[in-house]
Amino acid sequence: MDQAPFFSDVDDGPAGGHAVWTTCDDGVRIRVGAWPLDGAKGTVLLFPGRTEYVEKYGRAAADLAARGYATLAVDWRGQGLADRLMDDPMPGHVGEFADYQRDVRAVLAVARDMGLPEPWHLLAHSMGGCIGLRALHEGLPVRSACFTGPMWGIELPRALRPVAWALAFGTSSTGLGHLLSPGTARESYVLAEAFEDNKLTTDAEMYDYMRRQTLAHPELGLGGPSMRWLYKSLGEMLTLSRMPSPAVPCVTFVGTQERIVDVLRIRARIAAWPGARLVEVEGGEHEVMMEGPQTRAHVFDTATAFYDANAAGTRADRVSA
Repeated sequence: MDQAPFFSDVDDGPAGGHAVWTTCDDGVRIRVGAWPLDGAKGTVLLFPGRTEYVEKYGRAAADLAARGYATLAVDWRGQGLADRLMDDPMPGHVGEFADYQRDVRAVLAVARDMGLPEPWHLLAHSMGGCIGLRALHEGLPVRSACFTGPMWGIELPRALRPVAWALAFGTSSTGLGHLLSPGTARESYVLAEAFEDNKLTTDAEMYDYMRRQTLAHPELGLGGPSMRWLYKSLGEMLTLSRMPSPAVPCVTFVGTQERIVDVLRIRARIAAWPGARLVEVEGGEHEVMMEGPQTRAHVFDTATAFYDANAAGTRADRVSA
């Protein structure tokens, strides 16, 4: 592992944050960041959403450290400082959605090489929730999982869903998969949208935190998804919706003002997940970890109490129980 850039000037995280480069088994280089903690009672593997990057979760790492947990986060392929996958670096793009599991395997190798304390727990947001659900099916070695606004479905009017499928398939299969999805921009969302119109958070200071990071380090920015990404993500979400729930304890958070992911799909998944719990965050938008102090405290108190309660035992124990 080689040291990678880490922007401590904007992360607002615990002391000791750093990042390393690692190369996936297909040659794509990604960046993995960590906030270690002396005497930690475990480590949270934080799977960010689309467009996100390690430093965005510095404040989340501070919240987790205050509750006894170290944190590891990742720049998925095609975003942050990880290798961009097209000549134009701004559209969010992926060849196959399954390629994100290559990133997961590389992240786990880094976590082991760093000696991050176990037990490990998952905290996955938005697209990271889609990647994380698949990773749980593939044996992700965590004791429990928390999701926030997981991308198990995208919020689209029912009448437009067949159109989205047809358009995404048509462009992806005719060599136009590199094009931006309709209604999206090349510019980072937090720079393109005023706070008053945004779908991420109701907290102006947290929105400014995200804007400051992207303005200070434009190389972290990412625009809308490519048509290829849209088509492959729709397929992955549909496949996952038809699979049984993994044998891992789960708590999922969703804001009552969620407008980006499909809340009905989230409710259906939790209803079919034995022992899982859905926490509806009153007044929250898509990023409940990026809301005001009271909401964040509620989310992190609930998540870490859940991790504490599931610290004992192994995945094998749960599967056989």
